Amino acid sequence: MGMVAAPHLMTEHRIFGMPFASVYPAYVNKAERKGRTRDEVDRVICWLTGYDEAGLQRQLAQKVDMRTFFDAAPALHPNRAKITGVVCGVRVEAVEDPLMRTIRQLDKLVDELAKGKLMEKVLRA
Repeated sequence: MGMVAAPHLMTEHRIFGMPFASVYPAYVNKAERKGRTRDEVDRVICWLTGYDEAGLQRQLAQKVDMRTFFDAAPALHPNRAKITGVVCGVRVEAVEDPLMRTIRQLDKLVDELAKGKLMEKVLRA
């Protein structure tokens, strides 16, 4: 019989420990390849997290990990529950882990930006 790890002993997803500053350029590159701008990516991140531009830049400079970046977010946007659909083969609203769901929500926002959606629609206005 195989051993089953107790849930509290399971290793958490490796993306949680990755520096946000190492994931951020991928978001910017994805958007810029499709004619969007770094400023638009920053707007999306700030909308989702409640960081202002200075706060976002501080977190990038401090190279905080993904968990810390989202845990320290001033105010996760109440409309983030309206972010639905599939990104990277995953249905965003079905993700159970709250941190992973928030990361997937950001992935989805950047995806929509790159696909040319109007900013008002991306920001669930």
